[in-house]
Amino acid sequence: MARKLKTYQTSLGFFDLAVAAPSMKAALEAWGADSNLFHQGAAKESDDRGVIEATMAKPGVVLRRPVGSDGPFGENAELPTNLGDGERAAKAVRKSKGRNAKKPSTRPVDKAAERRAALAFEKEQKRRERERAGEEAARQKERERRQQAVDKAQTALETAEREHAKKVAAIQAEMEVLEKKSQAEDARWGKERGRLEAALRHARD
Repeated sequence: MARKLKTYQTSLGFFDLAVAAPSMKAALEAWGADSNLFHQGAAKESDDRGVIEATMAKPGVVLRRPVGSDGPFGENAELPTNLGDGERAAKAVRKSKGRNAKKPSTRPVDKAAERRAALAFEKEQKRRERERAGEEAARQKERERRQQAVDKAQTALETAEREHAKKVAAIQAEMEVLEKKSQAEDARWGKERGRLEAALRHARD
């Protein structure tokens, strides 16, 4: 069964972030936070009606706005025009909101809308999971492609080395045959020369 969504808000870097999620843990995962921003006091459940409506319209999607501003949240946001003032404003906003008790939302409860939002969040979460799985599959495919290229190059090198060794062995064998032929020819010529020189001496006598 789809869980009821809540709107969570934080500030990271140059942006305020907001997301509709079923739990703080899910919000942290959506933000890609590597620490518990809620325990650190850097994140909270939002009671701003405008923020709630924006996030509920796109459950699970992280919305942004320049840090310290009070403008609307959106999927894309420009950097703050004055980073120094923006940082001070963001701190002032967080400090003032921390002093005030959480106000109950005046938004009427719409059970059907909440169910739709919860289902939309699950759909967005599955989309992100598919996206991550697709990226991992692409990385795995690239690793396999590189390994195949390495294996192919290694096999080609080993094959060439074996072919070279065979040719060297064949050349050495031919050289040994030629050496034996040369030695046999030298022996034959030694005998032939001795016979011919003896005949020449006999003719002179």
